[in-house]
Amino acid sequence: MSAGQMAQTHKAPYYYVPPHSVHPIRASISLLSTLVGAALWVNNFAIGPWLCVGGILCLFAVLYAWFGDAIRESEAGMNSTHVEHSYRWSMVWFIFSEVLFFSAFFGSLWYTREVSLPWMSNLDHQALLWPQFTGVWPNLGPAGTIAPFETVGPFWLPTINTALLLSSGVTLTIAHHALRAAHRNKAIFWLGLTVILGFTFVACQAYEYHHAYTELNLRFTSGAYGALFYMLTGFHGFHVILGATMLTVIWFRLVRGHFTADHHFGFEGAAWYWHFVDVVWLGLYLFVYWF
Repeated sequence: MSAGQMAQTHKAPYYYVPPHSVHPIRASISLLSTLVGAALWVNNFAIGPWLCVGGILCLFAVLYAWFGDAIRESEAGMNSTHVEHSYRWSMVWFIFSEVLFFSAFFGSLWYTREVSLPWMSNLDHQALLWPQFTGVWPNLGPAGTIAPFETVGPFWLPTINTALLLSSGVTLTIAHHALRAAHRNKAIFWLGLTVILGFTFVACQAYEYHHAYTELNLRFTSGAYGALFYMLTGFHGFHVILGATMLTVIWFRLVRGHFTADHHFGFEGAAWYWHFVDVVWLGLYLFVYWF
């Protein structure tokens, strides 16, 4: 039994109030540096890339220290039932904010396809828009301003990625049930397989981007289709990287003997996030690649 498990056998305080921390202000400064650097980068200032990358690296360092403190508090038995409830509600609201985030992009896709194009098709497009305009999706925009490109279909790489993510959801569920049954070795195996599937998805999407960019001539500047394609799939891929990283940390904690069958919210929170990522991908697979 690890030190954390021994600590959890004792009754935790009614409510643990953590000491003052410098992590929030450090995280704020890191995020500000990242955003200012990105703004300078896109405007061709030489310091922009350095400031942006430096801010990201500092943010990672802050998060490493911040989450380390939270893990040590958990393993020391400081988290009572009330603290765990606050963690759960925090994760619920965080995922809800992510739902709204992706809803905005799905809404943009729907509005562009189902509202804007039909509306423009009903105008005197020859006079108000441009010659030979047709309200079809994807649209090449005004003649000559957007280079011809090909769309990305569902076969075969997006379908393979769908199978990878759905399989990872199954393996993660098996790992969760194994942990609840106190079968630690089984949980370690299935969670490790989940992490492998997640990063394999990322590798496949990177290959898809290379194929789309070099062979299909699909760029971020390829009209509304190109912009929405890369915004939706790109932000989802970023969330997959975050989720797989979270699960990797959880895997190392499992190996080190953290978590018990009754106390493992760190595992559950990462699992909730991963299942959310799975559901978002199903929406992308249907409305970006199929319809």
